[in-house]
Amino acid sequence: DVFEQPQHVGHKKIEFHISTEIPAVLQINSEKEEKSDLYAATEEINNTGFGRIFPAPCSNDKMETEEEDDEIPSEFISRKDLEKNRLSREEMEKYSVFKNYEPGDPNCRIYVKNLAKQVQEKDLKFIFGRYVDFQSEVERNMFDIRLMKEGRMKGQAFIGLPNEKAAAKALKEANGYVLYEKPMVVQFARSARPKQDADEGKRKK
Repeated sequence: DVFEQPQHVGHKKIEFHISTEIPAVLQINSEKEEKSDLYAATEEINNTGFGRIFPAPCSNDKMETEEEDDEIPSEFISRKDLEKNRLSREEMEKYSVFKNYEPGDPNCRIYVKNLAKQVQEKDLKFIFGRYVDFQSEVERNMFDIRLMKEGRMKGQAFIGLPNEKAAAKALKEANGYVLYEKPMVVQFARSARPKQDADEGKRKK
């Protein structure tokens, strides 16, 4: 009796075990494979050192721009938008305003020209404010926008930034940015030097 019973039921049991257990095992393996594929794929996409911390590349971008924008991205333009609306080097060459473009000598003030007449100070603050740490009182006080709206200087602006590094970054990223359908020309502002220096500069040339 003892031997017959397991034999009879055992046969059925074995059949059941095979049909339920094996797919489960396969499922676990395929899940593992999917996960490792996902990691491999995201690591390839990212390839920026963040690796597995942010599996989705878009969240990685968000983190980066937030850091760049002093964690107040909504108040200022994002790097992505800056790049999206900026002319390429080839396109710049087609515009006469970029014909003899020279960035000038690095300093913490930048000069912007070829501005559309609708441009207001708030537009410039939206773009160039991202290079200022507004949590720092010193940087906040150094940030200064002078937009010329009348006379010969119309369509030009001078922007004071906290330091040379911020000004250089602003120049690199905002030069050729199309604002109100006109590309901005961004250069370092020429500082008013004493006459002696200016004469020396002429002699050197």
